[in-house]
Amino acid sequence: MPARSYAFFDLDHTLLPFDTQALFCNFVLHREPWRVLLHGLFIPVALARACGLASTATAKRAFLSYLRGMSRERLAAYAREFAEVCVTKWAYPSLRAEILRHKHQNRVLVLNTASPDFYAHEIAHALGFDHCIATRFEVGATFPGMPRLVTGNNKHEAKIAAMEAVVPGLTELTEQERANSWSYSDSAADLPLLEYAGYAVLVHPSRKLAGIGQQRGWAILHPERPYDNKLGDMLCVMLQMFGLHPE
Repeated sequence: MPARSYAFFDLDHTLLPFDTQALFCNFVLHREPWRVLLHGLFIPVALARACGLASTATAKRAFLSYLRGMSRERLAAYAREFAEVCVTKWAYPSLRAEILRHKHQNRVLVLNTASPDFYAHEIAHALGFDHCIATRFEVGATFPGMPRLVTGNNKHEAKIAAMEAVVPGLTELTEQERANSWSYSDSAADLPLLEYAGYAVLVHPSRKLAGIGQQRGWAILHPERPYDNKLGDMLCVMLQMFGLHPE
């Protein structure tokens, strides 16, 4: 039986330079600008989160209020178009090359992200992944104001548990097979994912994460971004939240 190996990729700021939640918001607002008014439902929760009175998961649910009332069919169509048009435009060429390399080396490709499942699966399909693990939301026939999380926020160790539950063969990996697998992320929150494989690759890591990577001999990539620093990234998020960023 041939040895199995995998390549695990985070999404936001790893495969592309943006937070895809803000980028998808920008995409939708370009088509339905009036939905920016629905951010009024998110602002109180954002303030509560800033004061430590609301959780990250609650803020994530509230941010999606701009989709309130949208039919399941329209949301699915937007998600497909978003993946085909925007994500393929913004994905880092060097990371897309890594995806192709692992595909040619017969590794199983797994996208493992905290982003919402209703568009993450379309991104995974567009980029050629075999499996997609994402934060699952209960949408219904029309999008609710505060969509319920089905299994919790897909972050930290939750990524590993969710991945092992649905990706065949992971729990039976031998030490050699794990050593021949790869993980990619930009975030220290993904240390469990980075440590899961024999090879880890950091993408624009923070200073702290870069220090951990250097101690462990992990590779570090710095693909070109459309902004210069964290402030530039934050400006992009603000523009995207109001549909003012280029698609």
